[in-house]
Order: sequence, then C-alpha cells, then structure tokens
Amino acid sequence: MDIDPELSVVVPMYDEEAVLPMFFERMHPLLDSLGLPYELLVVDDGSRDSTAALLLEAAKDWPQLRVIRLLRNSGHQAAQSAGFRSARGQYVVTIDADLQDPPETIAEFLHVMRERDLDVVYGVRSDRSSDSWPKRTTARLYYRLMCRLVGKQIPFDAGDFRMVSRRVVDAVNALPEDGRVFRLVIPWLGFPSAEVTYIRAERAAGSTKYNLTKMTRLAFDSVTAFSAAPLRLATWLGLLGGLMSALFVVGALVIKLTGRGVPGWTSTVLAVSVIGAIQLLCLGLLGEYVARLFQSSQRRPQFLVGYDSLEDQKRAEPVATR
Repeated sequence: MDIDPELSVVVPMYDEEAVLPMFFERMHPLLDSLGLPYELLVVDDGSRDSTAALLLEAAKDWPQLRVIRLLRNSGHQAAQSAGFRSARGQYVVTIDADLQDPPETIAEFLHVMRERDLDVVYGVRSDRSSDSWPKRTTARLYYRLMCRLVGKQIPFDAGDFRMVSRRVVDAVNALPEDGRVFRLVIPWLGFPSAEVTYIRAERAAGSTKYNLTKMTRLAFDSVTAFSAAPLRLATWLGLLGGLMSALFVVGALVIKLTGRGVPGWTSTVLAVSVIGAIQLLCLGLLGEYVARLFQSSQRRPQFLVGYDSLEDQKRAEPVATR
C-alpha cells in the first residue's frame, strides 16, 4: 500500500542531462538516510534533451522518484508552482538540480524546523564567490531593491532553496495570482521562519539556464507583482518633466532677450529630448502593469501537466478483491 510521504523534495529541471548522474548519486543516499517517508518530485519543464528519459529510467529502481512533465517550457517559477500543487509531504523542499545548493543541508532544514516549530527555513548563501562579478552585483542590487519595495522581511541572498510546512504550501496554492515569484511570496505571507547559511558551490555540470534575459524578466515580475512604486515613479518623473519644461521656457526667454545662439533651437531640442524620454519611460512602466492585467484577464493556466508517474503507479497497482 502506498504511504503518503512526510517529505517532498521539489526539483524543477530543464535540460539537465549532464548533471543528473551526480544529482542522483548525492540525493538518493541522503534522502534514504533521513529515516522518514519521502518523495523526490522532479518537474521536467519541457526539456529538449534526454532529461525526461533519464528520469523515467531512474524511477524504475527508485520508487520514491516521482516524475512530472510539463507540456511545454513554462519557466522556473511555473515549474515550482507545479511542484507545490502536486507535493504530498508535510514538509516541502525546493532545490535546483545543478548542485550549487548542497542537498546535505536538507537534513539541517528539517532539524531546525522541527526543533523550533517553524513553517519556513530559508537557505541563505554565506559566500557567493562562485558567482561572477556581474551576477553578484546584480543579485545585490535585486535584493536591496526588493527589501526597499516589499519590506525588510525578504531574506537577503536567499534564492529558491528552502523548506516550508504544509500550511505554507496550502497558503501559496490558495493565492489567486498567476506568475508568482516564490522568493517574494513566501516571505510576504509572514509565517514563522529561520535561516540556515551555506556556501554556494559552482555548478556541477552543464550550463546555467538562467541567462540575463530571464534574470531581467524575474526582476520585472518581482517589482510589478509586489509594488506600485514604478507607477508613482512615473508620476514623479512627470512632475520633474514639467519643472524642467518651465526651466527651459525661462532659458529660452533669456536667450531670446540677449540675442545669443540660434533662436529656439537649443530649448526646443532639449525640451523634446527630455520630455520625450520621460514620456516613453512612463509609458513603458504603465505597459508592464497593463500587460499583467491582460494576462490575468485571459485566465490561461500558468502550466499544463502532460505526465505524472504517480498516476502510472496507481494504475499499475492491483485492485484488492474480496
């Protein structure tokens, strides 16, 4: 008879065939040693390589390995959402497959959560020397901006490596919003939490799937989903533009009265350039919010599950007869 797991480890994956053997080598004995029922819930985010085939092959000899395949690549946060919707454990851990976040820290997460009766334990990086200088710099700017916009409850240098309780999972799944950013949503809920520090390693194999475009998109989603500050920025920029226009008018009058320069050229060019730039920036900020409203009104699912190995297991189980 199938026993519901006490621990669910959610792992979003996209084109991770190179790192899978090392990931299994470290994760399998670790989870077995914890001494509690568990499931390793891998969400294949529409991989194009042999990731799915390797996962299904490994699941034949690893009953606790559960494979969920999304119909298309939906993004890292969407894959986490799929994992949260499907996880059955009382404790849920999210971790990436690249082994930069050490799986061995899961045992410490579990110990801290049980000992202090918490709902969230964040993995916080104590050393980012494995990251490049541009990535460290942009990450620092991102967390400072989020702390300013969302609040001081955002743990600095905490990514998506964390453990949460069933209460948190149910609360996140109940949120009506689409395109949620987990590293902001979970702190915003306000459940009792703690931090566990660890040293972030270099990627074990393969290449990062979080390029500059995806990181920029994450930053935009984080800001527009949690704060109306950009809209207020547009208002202040509009006021600034009006003030600068008034100054340009004064400058144009001074030039006209003194007879210096080409009449009207300087003030016209400067006024058009500055006001035009401010208007385009404000339109861009407004467009981000309108786009989110448009996407929300469509009510399209954030992800679609194409396959769940747990359903195959249930169909394969013999039906009890009297």
